Amino acid sequence: MTTEITQEEITQEEITRNTRKEMTRKATSRSVASKATGWLKGQYPLFILIGLLILASLASPAFLSIQNLTNLVLQLSVIGIVVLAELIVVISGGIDISVGSVLGLAAVLSAGLFQGSNVFVAVLVALAVGAVLGSINGFLVAFRNIDAFIVTLGMLALARGLVYAYTQGAPITPQDPTFPVLGSATIAGFPVVGLFWIGAIAAMAFLLRRTVFGRRVFAVGSNRQAAYSAGTPVRTTLLAVYVLAGLLAGLGGFLLTSRVGAGTPTAGLNFELDAIAAVVIGGARLNGGYGKVFGAVVGTIIFGVITNLLVLLNVSTFYQDALKGALILLAVLLATAGRKGAPQAH
Repeated sequence: MTTEITQEEITQEEITRNTRKEMTRKATSRSVASKATGWLKGQYPLFILIGLLILASLASPAFLSIQNLTNLVLQLSVIGIVVLAELIVVISGGIDISVGSVLGLAAVLSAGLFQGSNVFVAVLVALAVGAVLGSINGFLVAFRNIDAFIVTLGMLALARGLVYAYTQGAPITPQDPTFPVLGSATIAGFPVVGLFWIGAIAAMAFLLRRTVFGRRVFAVGSNRQAAYSAGTPVRTTLLAVYVLAGLLAGLGGFLLTSRVGAGTPTAGLNFELDAIAAVVIGGARLNGGYGKVFGAVVGTIIFGVITNLLVLLNVSTFYQDALKGALILLAVLLATAGRKGAPQAH
């Protein structure tokens, strides 16, 4: 009798254990499916990019040529670095419409100061220009509580005016013959300028996702008052954000000068508009607190492919801006269609 009861108990325990395993398996499957569905809903920009790449390859056979893809990487690299600068500012709850002009001033001064006789000095000049102008923006926004749009609008006019005054409307060619080497060099066929962009992407992703500073940026962008109440150094965080944006713009200025071989008075013109468009297409919210480096990169590529395709199709320059604007509006509409009700925090 005892043996029979024990056997029944063992059988019951096995049934209970198997039932629990099955319930756990189903719960895990539902969780994985839910996460996968949630991830797919947030990847509208990626789907747009895939569709755009297919369209571009069908519309122009030259699109997938090695030469065109290399040129595309060169075009994307500088604006891609500027997009990263805009991204961190937008996440913090601000906006920087001066990044293009800051890049332009860094570009011409890196080529012109000290006659552009040393590449290393030129890099330092470009970074210093970006850091100084970024710190001015950050100080006025963080410590004087002036609206970021107004501050950076003023900086846009100031920096662009200095570019025109310094160049007198003519390109400035640096004396160092090695200056354009970096902009045209390749490693295994891949442009070195593109490697700078990739490095900046990796650094920004690490900074925002893996550091205390990154969490502070998201906290400030989500709710500045709540972040302050929680002990977050809001002012110094904002100052650091704009300084970092300036440094990235300065780096972009040097790389652009190296690629072109001269500091031109139109360097960085309208880059701020392209950067903001790429950031928004990539899923960032202009009211702050949300944004991803991956999305910004996808937005940059979308924007670059649109521009590149219009050139390959020989679309008149009179229509390019209008078509580009319409396509951007469509891309933003599609990219934001699946984000209603998404959380504001990262």
